[in-house]
Amino acid sequence: MLHIDGESFIPFMIFSIPIVAIVGGVTAGIVRTLGQQRIMELAQRERIAAIERGVDPSKLPPLPTYVPTRGLASGYMGGVFGSYNEYARHRTQGLMIGGLVCLFVGAALAVFLSTVNDGEARSAWAVGLIPAAVGVALLLGAMITRPREDGPGANPPPA
Repeated sequence: MLHIDGESFIPFMIFSIPIVAIVGGVTAGIVRTLGQQRIMELAQRERIAAIERGVDPSKLPPLPTYVPTRGLASGYMGGVFGSYNEYARHRTQGLMIGGLVCLFVGAALAVFLSTVNDGEARSAWAVGLIPAAVGVALLLGAMITRPREDGPGANPPPA
């Protein structure tokens, strides 16, 4: 009855991937906004309830602030990091993990392509150099951006 051959199905799948990605991104943004709104509402209700019970408002923790480009923020760069130093360490760790993964994927790809060599593509192993080079670049970025002891946000010397 409905006959779908591979020739007409492949273009449909190719064009559906970006559409699904866009719809998923918009949906994720809406869910994030609704979640942040709910957190703000619950924090305000909690604060009002504590004030109604007689708690001094100055002893309550401050409400989370909203930054339009980042969402809810209570510390440096959002609620996750308390200081610039924590943020810098986390960024460096992410770069290092990504660099190691890319480096080893590139090396494994190069080894795989050199062992599966069919004779014609002698230099196919070189394809593995691309992710390996990206991994090396990420590792260099991690070394360059790692927090220093005397950098911004460092602990002041004891007086």
